Amino acid sequence: MSLSNLKPASGSVHNNSKRVGRGQGSGKGGTATRGHKGAKSRSGYSRKIGFEGGQMPLQRRVPKFGFTNINRKEYAGVNLDTLQGLVDTGVITDTVDLETLVANRVVGKNDLVKILGRGELKASLKISVHKFTATAKAAIEAAGGEAVTL
Repeated sequence: MSLSNLKPASGSVHNNSKRVGRGQGSGKGGTATRGHKGAKSRSGYSRKIGFEGGQMPLQRRVPKFGFTNINRKEYAGVNLDTLQGLVDTGVITDTVDLETLVANRVVGKNDLVKILGRGELKASLKISVHKFTATAKAAIEAAGGEAVTL
């Protein structure tokens, strides 16, 4: 290798070596590859997002319906069988709180947690999270545990 045969790594250079709009001799002079007239040939042109060439855009063709509640709270659901699985593996013994669930990657650190009633719980646990379903609360108390709402 010497200074005479240095070149960039293959795939690292993407631009075309032809500079547009630099006179007729360049082969890309005149209209500078923009064609003749129209908005796209002008400087400063920028198309609206969603513009479809004058055709009615998709976001206006599709009907709007329903309602989005801006105050909705999303809860991450954790089922009883998931908790029983953690007890069986020996990860949790007597208390379950947000820190325990986050540490075991059952929920995210910013999630609101709701205990759901799928499966059965054999272990007696003190569970403190944001919400419980009625069936989950009944199953926890039937197993001798305690359901604490945060």
